[in-house]
Amino acid sequence: MSIRERIEAFEQSALSEFAARASGSRGRREPEAPCPTRTCFMRDRDRIIHTAKAFRRLAHKTQVFISPRDDHYRTRLSHTLEVAQIARTLAKALRLNEDLTEAIALAHDLGHAPYGHAGEEGLNEVMTRALPGGSFHHAVHSLRVVDELERGGRGLNLTWEVRNGIVGHTKGRQELESALGDGAATLEADLVKVADRIAYLNHDLDDAVRAGVMVLEDLPTDALGVLGSSHGERVGRMVEDVVRTSLDRPSIGLSAEIAEATEVIKEYLFDHVYLNARAANADRANIKRLLGQLFEHFLAHPEKLPNPHPALDLDAPADRARAVCDYIAGMTDRYAKQAYIDVFLPVDWRTPDLDTHRGAGE
Repeated sequence: MSIRERIEAFEQSALSEFAARASGSRGRREPEAPCPTRTCFMRDRDRIIHTAKAFRRLAHKTQVFISPRDDHYRTRLSHTLEVAQIARTLAKALRLNEDLTEAIALAHDLGHAPYGHAGEEGLNEVMTRALPGGSFHHAVHSLRVVDELERGGRGLNLTWEVRNGIVGHTKGRQELESALGDGAATLEADLVKVADRIAYLNHDLDDAVRAGVMVLEDLPTDALGVLGSSHGERVGRMVEDVVRTSLDRPSIGLSAEIAEATEVIKEYLFDHVYLNARAANADRANIKRLLGQLFEHFLAHPEKLPNPHPALDLDAPADRARAVCDYIAGMTDRYAKQAYIDVFLPVDWRTPDLDTHRGAGE
């Protein structure tokens, strides 16, 4: 019996009856010989970390606050790691599949555009104008990244369960309870949805206080009384509540009290931080303009696109727009800034090129 088979046998005996098991995976789009030491979900996790260039670029993509001068604000990568840690803690406590949970968590934001949600809105608007029925959403693009864009257009060939968790993770401003179970084929996928919200509500609150756009006492006192006054208290109480509410049950959820307090915090952050023109939303119009102008430039000059996906025909308008979207979505904040300078500003204003991103299809 191989090491992988021993792990799979352990999963069969030790995991919850509601857990996904590697031995029962629906497989990959392209069949692969099994690894002798790792399950298919372990292999996916490792492939995301070691192979995905999009994963490395998350270190230079905005979470909420654009180009902060302080080194301690969250980036899209640190957010991803916090989600993965919370999700694994929950999976272990609930006897769900930790490896599947971690793989989904690590890949869930690979398709985010530069400059956070302002960048996502900007790309969605230009894709809507460029194509009938066109759009851009980071969850859908995350799936495109792992399916099509990584490894020179071959993709990562991840398992069906990880891919399902990636494309279905997002909730936006939607109430969490109504999002759970929506599109998720496994409890592990729902677990990442919960971990994502626990992570971003707490670390975005922390960063908003650090940025001086609010103080903790601005939050509704009832919600703070339920969740706690410190970052650690709030995360701990949310995690413990998910465990108590979901243990040995066929669904993931929170108690009514914690769910209500979490919703209050979320709504406060949307109204006073995410959508506040004096906070995280201050440069939204400028970011959307920057990405929109880059999009139009490369749409008019497709020959300047580095390494577009080999299956795309740049003479076809729909494929050309998709190739431009792939390229811009894959940019880091600093790469997008440098690209804009190089395209639109005088030569003597430019700085040396950033050799950080040679195209979404590389």
